[in-house]
Amino acid sequence: MLAIRLLAEPERLDTLALPVRPARGEESPEPVPVTTALPAGVVEEVAALVPATRLTGAPGETYAHLRPGRTPGRLLLVGTGDGDEVAWRRAGATLARAARDETYVTFALPDDASPAAVRGLVEGLLLASYRFRLTDAGPTPSLTDVDLVVADPATHADAVEAARTTGRMTALARDLTNMPSSVKNPQWFVEQVRAAAADLPDLTLRVREPADLAAEGFGGILAVGAGSVNGPRLVELDWHPAGATTHVVLVGKGITFDTGGISIKPVPAMKLMRKDMAGAAAVVGATLGAAALRLPVRVTTLAPLAENMVSGSAFRPGDVVRHYGGVTSETTNSDAEGRLVLADALAYAVRELKPDLLVDLATLTGANAVALGKRHGALYSENDGLAADVLAAVDAAGEAAWRMPLPADYVEYLGSDLADLHSSPDRGAGSVTAALYLREFTGDLRDRWLHIDMSAPSWADGDDAELTGGATGWGVRSLLRWLATLR
Repeated sequence: MLAIRLLAEPERLDTLALPVRPARGEESPEPVPVTTALPAGVVEEVAALVPATRLTGAPGETYAHLRPGRTPGRLLLVGTGDGDEVAWRRAGATLARAARDETYVTFALPDDASPAAVRGLVEGLLLASYRFRLTDAGPTPSLTDVDLVVADPATHADAVEAARTTGRMTALARDLTNMPSSVKNPQWFVEQVRAAAADLPDLTLRVREPADLAAEGFGGILAVGAGSVNGPRLVELDWHPAGATTHVVLVGKGITFDTGGISIKPVPAMKLMRKDMAGAAAVVGATLGAAALRLPVRVTTLAPLAENMVSGSAFRPGDVVRHYGGVTSETTNSDAEGRLVLADALAYAVRELKPDLLVDLATLTGANAVALGKRHGALYSENDGLAADVLAAVDAAGEAAWRMPLPADYVEYLGSDLADLHSSPDRGAGSVTAALYLREFTGDLRDRWLHIDMSAPSWADGDDAELTGGATGWGVRSLLRWLATLR
């Protein structure tokens, strides 16, 4: 991860980045006055240069100008748009890519840069500089250090620390999700969580293995994991700071590979199924982030982990599964497995943990992308206030979600002649019926529950702003923003 320093005066000026803002009225784009005195002639040179660059000042633009034999030797002009946090996040991402072949870069910020702007800038730098590779072959970015020159470093210290934690935990979620499933199985995931939690105080980790799951009646997790030689697990990670008065349970789907089971997926749909545990990665990252930032809210994460494989012991279409707490599900599609493991975790949270708020994230349906495209998660809740608060946090974090309906007339599709519920009806909107099914396991927390189907935004096809091709770590940023508002 990039090393970010806050400085009142620049120490290294080999490569200097300067902000450019859009035109005002009929004027051309202009350099933004910065907090530090620049070497002689630089201000005038940049003022003359900007009109010739054809920059508009929009975030995402950059222009490199070489100055051989002078200091600085290279100028990077970076568009910062209207100067809000979103624009600065994109500016940071742009700078990370434009300076990837430098060893370090100094960015002089405006006098009036707010802590929110600095947080956005640092998040953009860290997120866009992320790389995941299992080989040393190919080019490696040289950039290791970025110095931010501000009027008062102390004013921005908390914002930078929040951004660093957000970047680090998003990178962890991306690492977990990007890892090929030849390495990643439920026990491997457990070991990554254990290692990441080891240095954080006031965290408790409990892991249920197959025998524990059987003894306690987690039938959904056991059914989905039955076809694999790598047995299922249930991770319970608890951040419990002294004095916390609000308790949130986060649940994340953790299917470490999904073949579809006996209802096997076609090959194109199976290629990226290492990402089917992105919900678990997100809630784990958010909980570790809450502990690192010492947020004054209790957060318990439940990550039901299983491989959905094809074998003689795999559960069958038409089987009836008995969940934690006794509710039964008829499942006629073994590729609708994620909701089965989530149902167990939700029922356990309601019955045993009794939180104030219950939130789950899951790469649950392909219907998410059909309805909302590649960028938006589908958010469901009956609680208008909770939905509004989470959507505000999603927006502030630079992610995207859209609230979807929970129509009463679709509930009849969950009826079964064999069991209490049908988990995989073939009628209705797929993402909606999946959410309605999960709602059946929320008990008296139904009006304090929120579900996000984030299958589509969990993966990016290529680099774009702060996203890099591959796993996005979607949800870590949003959850940390939201948790920070709770007391």
